[in-house]
Amino acid sequence: MATPRTRGIYCNRTLNMRAIRAIGYDMDYTLIHYHVEVWERRAYEYAQESLVARGFPVGHLRFDKGLVDRGLILDVAEGNLVKADRFGYIRAAAHGTRMLPFTELREKYGRTFIDLRDPRWVFLSTLFDISLACLYGQTVDLLDDGRLEGPKGYLELYRLVRSGLDAAHVEGRLKDEIIKDPSAYVDLDEDVPKALLDQKLAGKKLMLITNSEWHYTHAMMSYAFDPFLPEGTRWRDLFDIVIVQARKPAFFVDVSTPLFEVINDEGHLRPVVGPPRAGGTYLGGHARLVETALGLADLDVLYVGDHIFSDVNVSKSSVRWRTALILRELEAEIEAMDAFAASERELSALMADKAVIEVDVAQLRLDLQRQRAGLRPVTEGRRSAEIEHEIEQKKAVLRSFDERISPLAEQYSRLHNPRWGPVMRAGIDKSHMARQVERYADVYTSRVGNFLYATPNVYLRSPKSSLPHDG
Repeated sequence: MATPRTRGIYCNRTLNMRAIRAIGYDMDYTLIHYHVEVWERRAYEYAQESLVARGFPVGHLRFDKGLVDRGLILDVAEGNLVKADRFGYIRAAAHGTRMLPFTELREKYGRTFIDLRDPRWVFLSTLFDISLACLYGQTVDLLDDGRLEGPKGYLELYRLVRSGLDAAHVEGRLKDEIIKDPSAYVDLDEDVPKALLDQKLAGKKLMLITNSEWHYTHAMMSYAFDPFLPEGTRWRDLFDIVIVQARKPAFFVDVSTPLFEVINDEGHLRPVVGPPRAGGTYLGGHARLVETALGLADLDVLYVGDHIFSDVNVSKSSVRWRTALILRELEAEIEAMDAFAASERELSALMADKAVIEVDVAQLRLDLQRQRAGLRPVTEGRRSAEIEHEIEQKKAVLRSFDERISPLAEQYSRLHNPRWGPVMRAGIDKSHMARQVERYADVYTSRVGNFLYATPNVYLRSPKSSLPHDG
C-alpha cells in the first residue's frame, strides 16, 4: 500500500538511513504535537494577562490564529508582518492586522530585500511564534490608534509583547496547566513511539534533546509514549541519552555549558565531570559531549526538530549533523494542493497560452518600433496602422485570458491560509520558508510518525533538481 503524500518524507539531500547510527529528537511539536489552536490561545492569554497587569489596555483582544502563519516575518521597525519569496523579496504584507494593497506594498517594500541577519526582521520559525505574531499585530493597531500609551515605537512594542510571552513560558504556568490536563493539549499519535521502537530495534542510538525542563518532559513523554509501548517498557527505555534544558541553539555551539545528571524522577541533580554516560539523563551540556558519550561522529547523527533555526540550521552548520524538519502544516497544504490540482492544470495551461500571445505582441511592437524609426520600409511589410490593429486585437485576447486566470490565481493564493496562502509558496515561487527548509533540512516531513512508513533502513533519494531551462 502506497504511503499517502501527506505522510511522505521529502528529501532535499540524499540520506541513507542505514548509515545513520544515532537519531536525536526535539520534544515539543516534534515527538509531541499539540493542538495548536488550544496551546497558542492559552500562551496568548497568559501574555495578555502579563500586559494587563502592567497597565496596558489589551484585555479585550482575542486570539485569532488565521491572522498569521509559520514562515512569515515580522518587520519590527514598521509594525508589519510580511511574506517573502526565496530571494527575500516581499510578496505580501500586513500592517498590524490590515493587509496592504498592492500599490501600498510596492511603495513600502519595492526596493527592500530581507536579510534575516538584520534584527529588524524576526522570522516565525516555529508554531510557538503564532501567539507572538497575533498579539503583536493587534497591539500595533492599538498603538496606531493612540490607545496604547508607553511604547515609543514598533520595535519597543515588539520587545514588550515578546517579554510578556516569554514571562508566560518562564513562569511555567502554562506547562503546569498542560501537565494537569494533557488530553486537552496533546494530539496523541501512537505511530511516533512505534517508529522510535523500530529504530531502536534496528540498532539506532536514540537521543532526546529538548529545551523543556525535566518535570515537564517526563510528564509529557509518559503521557504520549508509555500507553503505546510494549508492556513493561517506558519512554525512557527508548533513549540512549536524554538531555533536558539543553539551551538550544547554544547546545550546538557553546562547549562551555556545565553538565548535571538528573538522578531521579523528582529531578534532583548532581554535577558531572567529564562526558556523560550512555543511558543517563542530563541537564545542560553540549553536542560534542553527546558524541563522545555515544562514540559518534558528526555524519553518524540525524537530528529531528520543528524549529528551522534552533534545531535544523544550527545543528547542520555547527556540528554537521544530518537534519530533518517536522513541518506539521505540510499535511493540510498537500491536501489543499491536491484538491486544487485540476484547477492548477487549467491555470498552467492558460498561462502557457497567454505567454505565446505575449511573445507575439512583443514582436509586433518591435516591428512597429523599427518601422517608425525607418529601419524597415513600409513596402517590406504591413503599414503601421495594420500592426497597431493586430496588437489591439491580441491585447483583447490577453484581457480575456486574464479574466479566466485571475479567479484561479486568487484561489491558489488563498490555499491553506486565506490571508497568506501556502506556507511553502509565495505566489508561483518558493517562499522564504521553503528556501530555509531547502537549505538546512536534509529531509522534511509532517510528523515523526511518518518514519514508521519508511522503515529505519530506508534510502531517501533527493529528486533531480529542476532548472528553468529543463524541458
